Amino acid sequence: MTTLALTTLGAALLACVLAVAGVQALASGRARRQALIDRLAAPGEGALTQDDRNGRPFTTLDRRLRRTRLGRRIHLRLAATGLDLTPGEFAVYAVAGTAGLWLLAATLLAPFFGPLAGVLGVLAANTFLDWQRQRRIEAFIGQLPELSRILANATSAGLALRTALGMAAEEMEAPAGDELTVVANELAVGRSIDESLGELAERLPSRELIVLVTTLVLSHRAGGTIVSSLRNLTETLEERKETRREVRTMLAEVNATAYTIPVLGVGAMLMMNSMSPGSLDQVTGTPAGKIAMIVAVGLFAVGFTVIRRLGKIEV
Repeated sequence: MTTLALTTLGAALLACVLAVAGVQALASGRARRQALIDRLAAPGEGALTQDDRNGRPFTTLDRRLRRTRLGRRIHLRLAATGLDLTPGEFAVYAVAGTAGLWLLAATLLAPFFGPLAGVLGVLAANTFLDWQRQRRIEAFIGQLPELSRILANATSAGLALRTALGMAAEEMEAPAGDELTVVANELAVGRSIDESLGELAERLPSRELIVLVTTLVLSHRAGGTIVSSLRNLTETLEERKETRREVRTMLAEVNATAYTIPVLGVGAMLMMNSMSPGSLDQVTGTPAGKIAMIVAVGLFAVGFTVIRRLGKIEV
């Protein structure tokens, strides 16, 4: 056998040995990694969340942020909105959006408007969470008649209230299905119906849900005719749903006006700066000009708030 053939055979054997060793090292590394994840996933300080195991971005920042009071507050607010976001992701997106608004305002208008746009970005992030939470509440309110009907049918068939809530959690879509799943899981581990439904009313506060929760709790405590109560409540919730839709349609123009006024103010400044480049720099270059701009922005904010208050009617 020639020297070339021996060298080739030796190289092939060495490659096979290295391949086997690599496979063994990979399998051993995966086993140690899974063991580490299982150990860190146990309850306690520094436990990995499900988001970490799913490969979510910004996991390191998220773990550190959750240990702070601000992070816990953001986590609770995100949980109420139903968004698929971690506190770390929301913080990164909010900071990036605020920085983008700062740079955009400083570039298109004047450097003076950069900090104002930054403050607006922070307020916009907070308003976004409130809007998503209110949107989830509105969606849940729209599903309450169906929920009441399912509970009435289930209880009239002889099922217990716990079983009826679990059935409703399986049949209904989000957000009612998700919230009722939480309630069903809490009942499965031994929590009382009063506590679980009370926390549900705290997470999604609304008059309709409070009425439904009060009806269920009182009927469960006193053992009254829950079926007839739920059927009457279903008709009432249907009527309130139609009333809320009519009121929302009537106030659509008022709400549109509230958002139009700030847009007109920003558009006027952009037009003025485009017609006379550098004019906003000159205006904000003096103390009097800065005070005038701050007062103008404040008046726009007051107008927006007042119009929104006028267009907010509780049904």
